[in-house]
Amino acid sequence: MHQTLLTNRIFEEIEIGDSASLERTIGRDDIDLFASVSGDYNPAHVDPEFAAKDFFGHIVAHGMWTAALVSAVLGTRLPGPGTIYLGQDLHFRKPVSPGDTITAKVTVKEKRPDKNIVLLDTRCTNQHGEEVLLGTATVIAPSERIAWPQSAPTAIAVQRHNRFDAIVEEARALPLAKTAFVHPCSPESIQAAVEMREEGLLDPILIGPEAKIRAAAEKAGLSLDGFEIISVEHSHAAAAKGAELAATCKVSTLMKGSLHSDELLGAVVAAGSGLRTDRRISHVYMMDVPAYSKLLAVTDAAINIAPSLEHKRDICQNAVDLMHMLGLVEPKVAVLAAVETVNQNMQATLDAAALTVMSARGQITGAKVDGPLAFDNAISLDAARTKGIVSPVAGQADILLVPDLEAGNMLAKQLIYFAGADAAGIVLGARVPIILTSRADSLKARITSAALAKLVAAKRAHPELTPL
Repeated sequence: MHQTLLTNRIFEEIEIGDSASLERTIGRDDIDLFASVSGDYNPAHVDPEFAAKDFFGHIVAHGMWTAALVSAVLGTRLPGPGTIYLGQDLHFRKPVSPGDTITAKVTVKEKRPDKNIVLLDTRCTNQHGEEVLLGTATVIAPSERIAWPQSAPTAIAVQRHNRFDAIVEEARALPLAKTAFVHPCSPESIQAAVEMREEGLLDPILIGPEAKIRAAAEKAGLSLDGFEIISVEHSHAAAAKGAELAATCKVSTLMKGSLHSDELLGAVVAAGSGLRTDRRISHVYMMDVPAYSKLLAVTDAAINIAPSLEHKRDICQNAVDLMHMLGLVEPKVAVLAAVETVNQNMQATLDAAALTVMSARGQITGAKVDGPLAFDNAISLDAARTKGIVSPVAGQADILLVPDLEAGNMLAKQLIYFAGADAAGIVLGARVPIILTSRADSLKARITSAALAKLVAAKRAHPELTPL
């Protein structure tokens, strides 16, 4: 492969009037990357709502982004590698906006032989020929010839995580949701309870051994003022009490503290708990994946180990109903398998085909369901077209219905750790939504999980609430 060489101009070769330039088109990603690297998060550069009311009426690029183009010309073209940048004066003449094409040009205007110093006129213009930056650079030009391979550009992707914002804001606008916080006996769980209340989402009732709850709060350095505490002997009793409060409508949501998920869910599904419905309970990860164009649900990655076809129908319908509450009228469900064709030796493909037919026959309602689809065909239109797949779901799935818990858990964790996804979890299928959070979850994940549960509880109680 041919590699570009960066060659310099030594001091003796440089003449008055010599010039060099480069051109760049600036986009929102460039502005956000510059803000991230520099730490300059002035809202005039990064916040469209603020910028709309500011002097220019829209987002503008950092002035130093434009100045950096001058540095690039000096360091790579004239004089080039080996140049030492001593000084620069700058005059910003016009704003630079996303979509502008900027040409940075430097022109030699003076040489000082005693120290190989060169002064250069520096000028940046936009696509209309308008000057956006003027100035003078002072450099020490190299004295030795250099021809150096140009480094390959580093691939950098901007990850924007804002798809949870509307969910959280809608939830905050509702009254605090009474929540049974079951066995919050660790500093982390007490911290979560405080966070949920401070975020305007939940009003937690702390259920567990009071001495342990207070000890955990003291260790975390947090006050329990204003919290209702129901003291019980142990985690099993806490789970039972939480289920009782939910069944008698004294709380609208349940949240797991420092006990195992199985213990809490066991109390929920126990005979006589009053919380069971005709649905299988299941877990839904709502995921904000930067590389995907919309919110994505993955289900079930936490509860049902090896679901049967009947269980998968409920898992699917639970996720579809959640999407309806979030304002999506007809979500697209991709039933995943390793391949996109039915294979009698692969149960996941047989279940996927059956679920597709069940949806067509009205056994799953309110969604377009198709499968089997491999992961790439479910989320990439290009991959689906390459395989010749004609489907109302392929390449644009809203919900990924996984074959079993192991596949779902691995998929969700890969999206979180490799693809930079934010993930919020909720358990559905009982009479109240259940929040299962992990110590590894980010604050954003915990907040969004609580917001989802609060919205589900509110919209079940008041179906007339306008969805997102």
